[in-house]
Amino acid sequence: MPPTAQVDVLLSTLNATEVGTIDSVAAKLRQVQDELCTLNEPELAARAGEAIAALDRGDVAEFKRSRAFLQSKIGHLRR
Repeated sequence: MPPTAQVDVLLSTLNATEVGTIDSVAAKLRQVQDELCTLNEPELAARAGEAIAALDRGDVAEFKRSRAFLQSKIGHLRR
């Protein structure tokens, strides 16, 4: 299980995806995706990839769903 500090950083990064350019939001999601791979969470990393893909194709609703899913599941990593 990852330390609480790592989980907090991931959640803060996800929260920061609410504002910024599309490129900056995608870059933040890539950071989250890379960290999830490092934490051995391939399913969540794949979902971050899906959020990036949704953002790239302009599917805002799917991007928001994916981000909310990630926020929820990453929050559960604290336990």
